[in-house]
Amino acid sequence: MNGNADYQHRGDNHSKPSCSNRYSGAMSENLAKVTVVVGTQWGDEGKGKIVDLLAPKCDMVCRCQGGNNAGHTVIAEGGEYFFHLLPSGLVNESCISVIGNGVVIDLPGLFGEIAVNEKKGLSGIEKRLKISDRAHLVFKCHQEADGILEELKSQSGNKIGTTKRGIGPAYSTKANRLGIRVCQLLGDFDSFTERFKMLSRYMESAYPGLSIDIEDELSRYKVLAERVRPMVCDTVPLLQHQLSQKGCNILVEGANAIMLDLDFGTYPFVTSSNTGAGGVCTGLGIPPRAITEVIGICKAYTTRVGNGNLPTELHDSIGELLRERGGEYGVTTRRPRRCGWFDSVVLRYSHAINGYTSLALTKLDILDALEEVKIAVAYRTQSGEQLKSFPSDESVLEHVVVEYITLPGWMADTTNTNQYDSLPHNAKIYIEKIEELVGVPIRWIGVGQDRKSVIDRSEER
Repeated sequence: MNGNADYQHRGDNHSKPSCSNRYSGAMSENLAKVTVVVGTQWGDEGKGKIVDLLAPKCDMVCRCQGGNNAGHTVIAEGGEYFFHLLPSGLVNESCISVIGNGVVIDLPGLFGEIAVNEKKGLSGIEKRLKISDRAHLVFKCHQEADGILEELKSQSGNKIGTTKRGIGPAYSTKANRLGIRVCQLLGDFDSFTERFKMLSRYMESAYPGLSIDIEDELSRYKVLAERVRPMVCDTVPLLQHQLSQKGCNILVEGANAIMLDLDFGTYPFVTSSNTGAGGVCTGLGIPPRAITEVIGICKAYTTRVGNGNLPTELHDSIGELLRERGGEYGVTTRRPRRCGWFDSVVLRYSHAINGYTSLALTKLDILDALEEVKIAVAYRTQSGEQLKSFPSDESVLEHVVVEYITLPGWMADTTNTNQYDSLPHNAKIYIEKIEELVGVPIRWIGVGQDRKSVIDRSEER
């Protein structure tokens, strides 16, 4: 019996679903809600704060990419917590936190971060944290190689400005199929030893001057393996189970931001992973149709740390004012951030890639002291031609002429404001102009450091 006849025969004895039932309502089997929070600019937009606001209503908070090169600050219940590798949802003690397979993990750094936050008052972190057994490890040799690469690039004037945390080299050995997963660390240690020796031989040949103390590293990781073991699991079935639970809320916390994305960012001045909504699926092992909401986080102005073009950068007293009022120094490196005006060209581009359902506009209060504010609305060539899209070539981006609109400032303190209607009139004009230019509603507005200093417009509509 051929395949078609067999299909027909089985169809005679079983009710066959109609096309409308089979192909409509693709999300019907997913009973959970998956909300993705991503940065819309060059990072440091305040993602951790919004995640912290959403986490109390969530059953699970996940990290899907990056490593401890990212940094989130959360101020809650009188405490200030710094997260680099840990999901910032750990501030909420009622939910599970997951580090997905797309993350690269520096185990010594992870345990150091746990210790720091436990001293600040967060308890039971290791009991509430699940780590994917498919995640790759960042070793000391990756970190040293990062520094060697950065020095080599700086000699030719192409310094990236990395955190030197070994993230790029770790993703590189992952792509070369020489990387080592968490599951391999927890398996047969003799097998892990051979893998590590092979990795070490490759790293020493690829990075002249790098010397690896293999026995010291093996001794260290034998201890780390037992400490991390209780937290490790196959997170794919864990997430699939959560997706099947009616009313379950899963929150995915992006690291870095879309303008640092390996493919869509300002290459080569980018990170080493996919930082947008697309990276959620590959970094956690969930289907695209499971994602129900994508929230973009943006500052009321623009910042960037490290090298690379920043079209709206301010090299004057206003840029310095934004840096000092906004505390614009990196959480991970403490490097001063470069500051500039809000760039709607960047936001439209990042929206086209991520498909935001809503935005959170943070640090509006930092603009309180300005008599006027500007928004970038277009890029033009030196000859005056308007660019149709955000340029892929850094050499083109370097020479764009930015077109701005100027709006009146509000010169009033917004930090005590808890309702949208209570904001100064000109502040509301600024917010609504951004909505108009980007084409996405702004739901949250940050007006201070504390977790309570956020206006949620959905509560007033």
